[in-house]
Formats: sequence, C-alpha cells, structure tokens
Amino acid sequence: MSRIGKQPIAIPAGVKIAVAGGKVKVEGPKGKLEITYHPNMKVESDGKALKVTRPDDDRQNRALHGLTRALINNMVIGVTKGYEKKLKVEGVGFQAAAKGKGVELTVGFANRIVHNPPDGITVAVPDPTTIVVSGADKQAVGQFAAEIRASRKPEPYKGKGVRYENEVVRRKEGKSFAAGK
Repeated sequence: MSRIGKQPIAIPAGVKIAVAGGKVKVEGPKGKLEITYHPNMKVESDGKALKVTRPDDDRQNRALHGLTRALINNMVIGVTKGYEKKLKVEGVGFQAAAKGKGVELTVGFANRIVHNPPDGITVAVPDPTTIVVSGADKQAVGQFAAEIRASRKPEPYKGKGVRYENEVVRRKEGKSFAAGK
C-alpha cells in the first residue's frame, strides 16, 4: 500500500471541497483550484477529511494513488497558506524591477527581459536583487520561478545570474597558467 496515498487529507476550517465527475474543486481564502484525477482512483469526502483509494495493486494504480493524494493535498495547502519561491539576482549591474504585474530583469543582455506572470501568480521585488513569486498553485509558482531563472542561469565561474534563494552553485576554478612553460 502506498504510504502517502493511504493517509487521509485533513480539510481545514474555511476550505470547501467538492468532488464530482472525476474532478476535485478546492476553494479557500487564497483562491480556487481544480484538478481532474485519473478515472481509476476513487476520492471520497466525509466532511472532515478526504480519502483516496485505488481498485487494485496494479503498477499504474499504485503510482497514481500517491500522486493523486499528493496533488490534492498540495491544492489544500495552496488555498490556505499559499506557496512562495524566492530568487536572487547576482552579478555586477544585474538587477530586477517590478514592471506592472510582472518583473523586468537587467542581466547582462542588450535588452531587458520582461516576464509577465500567469493568472493567480503574484510577483514582488522587495529589493533589486530579490524576486518573490507567490500563489496558490504549487506547480504554477514553480514553473514561473523556473522561467525567470532560465532567463540567465547562474554560471559556474563567477556565479553571476538568477538563482533560487538557497541554491548552491558549484564554482569552477577557471584557467590557471602553467608555471613551467
């Protein structure tokens, strides 16, 4: 039995969950989310908790069991607490600025790069070297943060670029000239 899949999902106060027609809709203080789960899975609600069950121990059903439970749990956490990713901009002259709802990056190219977030995602720039991406949908927050990071990945020699807050970039030594020549 899936250790993750068999755990019930507690429904906190202020969260409404509707299960109907192969879809789970979660509504809370931070927003509304919806997911269509696999037809083999069975999702039941008793008002206080949600339980995901599978029909048999088939390989695909075992995989989908934990996945379905984790996705629904992420939705419940997202509409109550929300998700947040912090990015750091490092390098001389590299900076970020808020532009409308999006973020504008100056990262060593001839033009500035503007990233506009999808619906439900907010971007804050508390200082020129920090970007905070937040929202209720874990996947959308992570995807948008990855798109910002991809505009200038940190390079291994000087460490310049956009990185996640706690990301460790392995540094390389670079060329060193041989003394014996």
